[in-house]
Amino acid sequence: MESGLVASHRLRLPLPSASAGHHHHHNLLRHRHAHAHAPAAAAPLRLSLPRHLPGPAPLRLPAALPLRPCLPPLRAASAAAPAPGDDASAASPKFLSVETKTLKKIVPLGLMFFCILFNYTILRDTKDVLVVTAKGSSAEIIPFLKTWVNLPMAIGFMLLYTKLADVLSKEALFYAVIFPFIAFFGAFAYVLYPMRDAIHPTALADRLLASLGPSFLGPVAILRVWSFCLFYVMAELWGSVVISVLFWGFANQITTVEEAKEFYPLFGLGANVALIFSGRTVKYFSNMRKNLGPGVDGWAISLKAMMSIVVILGLVITGIYWGVNKFVIDNSSMPVVERKRKDKPKLSMGESMKVLLSSRYVRDLATLVVAYGISINLVEVTWKSKLKAQFPSPNEYSSFMGDFSTATGIATFTMMLLGRVILRNFGWGVAATITPAVLLLTGVGFFSLILFGEPLTPLMTKFGMTPLLAAVYVGAMQNIFSKSAKYSLFDPCKEMAYIPLDEDMKVKGKAAIDVVCNPLGKSGGALIQQFMILSFGSLANSTPYLGGILLVIVLAWLGAVRSLDSQFSSLAKQDLEREKMLKAQAVETTAKVVRTGNGSLQETLASEPSANGAATKQSQEPESTTTEKSGQQSQ
Repeated sequence: MESGLVASHRLRLPLPSASAGHHHHHNLLRHRHAHAHAPAAAAPLRLSLPRHLPGPAPLRLPAALPLRPCLPPLRAASAAAPAPGDDASAASPKFLSVETKTLKKIVPLGLMFFCILFNYTILRDTKDVLVVTAKGSSAEIIPFLKTWVNLPMAIGFMLLYTKLADVLSKEALFYAVIFPFIAFFGAFAYVLYPMRDAIHPTALADRLLASLGPSFLGPVAILRVWSFCLFYVMAELWGSVVISVLFWGFANQITTVEEAKEFYPLFGLGANVALIFSGRTVKYFSNMRKNLGPGVDGWAISLKAMMSIVVILGLVITGIYWGVNKFVIDNSSMPVVERKRKDKPKLSMGESMKVLLSSRYVRDLATLVVAYGISINLVEVTWKSKLKAQFPSPNEYSSFMGDFSTATGIATFTMMLLGRVILRNFGWGVAATITPAVLLLTGVGFFSLILFGEPLTPLMTKFGMTPLLAAVYVGAMQNIFSKSAKYSLFDPCKEMAYIPLDEDMKVKGKAAIDVVCNPLGKSGGALIQQFMILSFGSLANSTPYLGGILLVIVLAWLGAVRSLDSQFSSLAKQDLEREKMLKAQAVETTAKVVRTGNGSLQETLASEPSANGAATKQSQEPESTTTEKSGQQSQ
């Protein structure tokens, strides 16, 4: 078989004369025979031509060869050619229309998330029971505890975590963080709580309270029940560290963006399922006191049972983490996904304030975030003080909190399903108004029952209730619906509000709100309550003023929603028109490219047969004509 080099050269050779035909044919056969038997590393061959023939033209692929007609049409080729990943995706096994390699990651992550949130619900309910119902303490301890103990320990923990992240591997860091939590909760139930009378400085706290006055009941209670406060802080850190840092960091490490879009919303629904089941668990163990004899510390037994579950599920979490790293991530078919870090602007407090003050849109958005944080704290602490008055026993208090967690899970699960319907059918403004409206209605009802409950006593007695119990139930409804509305409507609306902003304001505005508004909202309510308690002597004396402050804040929140809705609708409309225009331009450009491409292709296909015919005609010219042309070119 001839090589491409010889074939392309022979295409341009003129036909030899009759006298030299035999000699020329013999040379070609000799060359072909030598080429077929030459070794692979031999020097390139040179074709020897008769002396009377002109020198060969430079060897190159002739333009006249019919290359393009051999290709399929463009559209047919693109439709027939499979995508690069089609073969792999078709070959990969699936279960319930999901690739098994994806299920090997998502199912363990779902189990981890369920266990973490199951534990968090137990810990969240238990921490309130401990610090609120303890002897010599009350709900007034919570704002002081959040500001002066929880916040500094959270900052210190994150600094320590940052240092450990520099010296430990990811697996070692996970174990180094979660094992102290598991050990502490187990030790608290079996060691610290039974020794509470020996380790708590009750006498010192009594002397301090006597010298400082009843206004300092909250700060002194932190010292009085310091082990309970330590449990409170560790329970809070479980939510922020184990959920936000450990779990979501691990999930983002091993999942792709496509997998996250498909399965992360299911994690949110699974979180509320965990809330429902853990609430039933708290309820069950809190009611164990009813089956125990007199003189038995029922709360100590309930606490041991619940902390045993926390320890067991903590070990299950670490076991799942170990299994995923051992059998899933180490598999070569499922490598760890490495992502490039996005540069997030780090604004100082002054720069953040400038951004907030420079834009009315960002100011309104900041008002939403701050108002929610303050409003929730103002009502929640007052409600927990009434809850202690209604249920002074730790077991009764914990049993009610179990029902509260179950109701919160059911309400949030339902609202997350309805949230998309509300946003789609009624728009951003209505969806963003629901959360402050719920807070306003339930807040007014709650504070009205506290302040004006005495005249309603005869009416409440007909229903088998007291004004205090009615206030507890209304406050529970306020907490349940406000939290469910936050997760299903407030958070999505807040994130949607960033979308119409330009890229610079979108990045800087979000950074400013993260730096200033989130901490201000969380600590603002606690600071207001601390000021009121120290000024008026107790939380009960501060209740009328707290109700007035709540009313003002929620009304400002509703005004900011209305203002932001008008701006958001205008910007969203402009974005929609701009997007439609860009799509129209893209379609028009594509159509022009297709028309131009088809026209040039047809012209090329039409010109190639004529070019091939010219080449064939040239190759069949007599030798004398070719010799004459070459002679004219040399002249």
